[in-house]
Amino acid sequence: MEAFNNLLLTIDSYLGSSAWFPYVLLGVGIFFTLYLGFPQVRYFRQAWRVVSGKYDHTHMKGDTSHFQALSTALSGTVGTGNIGGVALAIFLGGPAALFWMWMTAFLGMTTKFVEVTLSHKYRDRAPDGTMAGGPMYYMDKRLNMKWLAVLFAIATIICSFGTGNLPQSNNIAQGMAVTFGIKPIITGGVLAVLLAMVILGGINRIAKVTSKVVPFMAIFYVIGALSVILMNLDNLWPSFKSVFADAFTGASATGGFLGASFAYAFNRGVNRGLFSNEAGQGSAPIAHASARADEPVSEGMVSILEPFIDTIIICTLTGLVILSSGVWTEKFENKFERADMTIVAGHYSDKVAADQKQLYAYLSDKPSTVKPFNGAVKVQDGKVVGGSDITVINARSVGEDVRFRVGGHPFSGVLDISGGNIADPDINVVGKSLVHSAELTTKAFTKGYFGSYGQYIVSIGLLLFAFSTAIAWSYYGDRAVIYLVGYKWVMPYRVVYCFGFLWAAVSDTTVVWNIAAVAIVLMALPNLLGLMLLAKEMKQTVRDYWASFKEND
Repeated sequence: MEAFNNLLLTIDSYLGSSAWFPYVLLGVGIFFTLYLGFPQVRYFRQAWRVVSGKYDHTHMKGDTSHFQALSTALSGTVGTGNIGGVALAIFLGGPAALFWMWMTAFLGMTTKFVEVTLSHKYRDRAPDGTMAGGPMYYMDKRLNMKWLAVLFAIATIICSFGTGNLPQSNNIAQGMAVTFGIKPIITGGVLAVLLAMVILGGINRIAKVTSKVVPFMAIFYVIGALSVILMNLDNLWPSFKSVFADAFTGASATGGFLGASFAYAFNRGVNRGLFSNEAGQGSAPIAHASARADEPVSEGMVSILEPFIDTIIICTLTGLVILSSGVWTEKFENKFERADMTIVAGHYSDKVAADQKQLYAYLSDKPSTVKPFNGAVKVQDGKVVGGSDITVINARSVGEDVRFRVGGHPFSGVLDISGGNIADPDINVVGKSLVHSAELTTKAFTKGYFGSYGQYIVSIGLLLFAFSTAIAWSYYGDRAVIYLVGYKWVMPYRVVYCFGFLWAAVSDTTVVWNIAAVAIVLMALPNLLGLMLLAKEMKQTVRDYWASFKEND
């Protein structure tokens, strides 16, 4: 698993974590924002009118209403990215990462408007009578680039597991285990069955479920978040200031947090922003293609609301909960995941400025005096003895009160360590360190008016958010399957999808997130290229819409 995780990190270093990818993603958003005259601002009110049903007509082609299409797309975007993704971004890049999530969302409102409009314009009808759409259809039918369409469709299927399935199941299982003590395998099994009951019914059942779940889960989560923010109101303004103060400089070390450069905060913020709202990824257009509408631009306007609701509102609330509560620099008792942990030679403290600098350089793969430990250490009753000089680094912080265990009991014997990694896979490590992803958000929600009961808000919210995301992504995947190999393969895909949900519940959290990071970019790049090639057509399509709208209004 460590080897596989290292492979994923290597691939990601050339894709989503590379220096160039954030500029490509934001660059497309900036271009269309200027080229189309800030549609995310000018068409914002019209978007609310359309989604309210004011222009809905049953005679129009499609399977769902504008609101149902928006709910399905939102259920695909409002997921673990809003709970675990924001926490991961702050954990990696500090408060500044939230600023770049905002920028990604603002520009993403335009990107999503463009991708949904073009995909809806070139949608098709599947053999079962339902609508099938998405970027692969405009790539094929309009651009005559079958190879690009196939590449995108393959990436969509990979991403349906990497984004919509594996991280969602893993985070639900984590939350249920921490809060209720339910074994991950049980959570995964029950939810896999429930998932099958929904997705086997196709888009109509999916739309009905998501249109009821999405509004409820959003209100439920907002109430919980406000309880923490109001409880820590004195820290709200300093939290806002830290977001903007560090946006162009990077975050300095504080508490257990070892600091982050501008480049790292920028990259993580944009990367997590994409994971959260999926603007430019090309996923939401697949859901919006099902909407009953004769004018593709009207459905494109509806999609403007997605990044606004998903990132500007929900992700901001999560970020302010984490920052105002102060838990992002606080160490908690937890089990150290192998992918998050390394053991270095010598004694270091994250409370000493010189050590902070060297540890940050080491974790950032820069020249550092810190070196991975190689050799053997003696352990008695779970604790290192015999004067061995080592430091355990977990979750980018120095581990405290570190204990080694095997089979749930304290380990005694000789511990072999190679390249900073424990050789024996049966040895587990527990202690205090920073935490990230859904666990960090769970800790933050206990700092509000609901006290320890706040963790249940996160667990239930995570369950609803993540489960609805898995539902939506199953639909995205089966539309890609239809395009590639035909309708007869949809059912086998759905069965495998449900089994994937079960497997992910007991998998390594960090590995699952790294699969998602790679899959997202594999899907986004072909879509962004296609959008740029159709820029002129997009502008003309918008002009035609407004000319027709004014005539018929």
